[in-house]
Amino acid sequence: MADETGKTPCALVVMGVSGSGKSTIADKLAERLDWRYEDGDRFHPASNVAKMSAGAPLTDEDRRPWLQAISDEIDRVCRAGEHVVIACSALKRAYRDILVHGRSDVRIVFLDGTQELIANRLAQRKGHFMPPGLLASQFKTLEPPGPDEKPVTASIDASVDAVVEDIVSQLRLNPADRSPHGRNRA
Repeated sequence: MADETGKTPCALVVMGVSGSGKSTIADKLAERLDWRYEDGDRFHPASNVAKMSAGAPLTDEDRRPWLQAISDEIDRVCRAGEHVVIACSALKRAYRDILVHGRSDVRIVFLDGTQELIANRLAQRKGHFMPPGLLASQFKTLEPPGPDEKPVTASIDASVDAVVEDIVSQLRLNPADRSPHGRNRA
């Protein structure tokens, strides 16, 4: 997909509420494009991990170094001429502004689904429990990307493969846009 500079994006940030399939879709999308996949959660500083492990919610101040670490990785990947797909909730515009910070070669992919659909999917997961209040809180916090963010919006009311193909189609990526470096995982 050629953006206004005529280039393929160097990074895709797959965003959405908990349970929308960010990790699954981002991983399959990276596989499909032969790009590297990163789970944004691995960029949390130890203080955030400790806080979340204790059951305490993160504040925007807590999230800032995490989002900046992801942004730094995006910048590094783009400078190296590589490609990455990163799964990151990025629920608020302010979070996405830190991640993208005006770059035209970074695209937001918004996984869109209803609260009812996601709640049903979460209920079917084995060994997974998300309190209904947490999902409701995620939807309350969610600021869907606006047109000025040039997002790719994909409905999650389909199979993983269908969602990935929809994203690739919207991005207008073709085999020539695939990474020459192959799929390397960090």
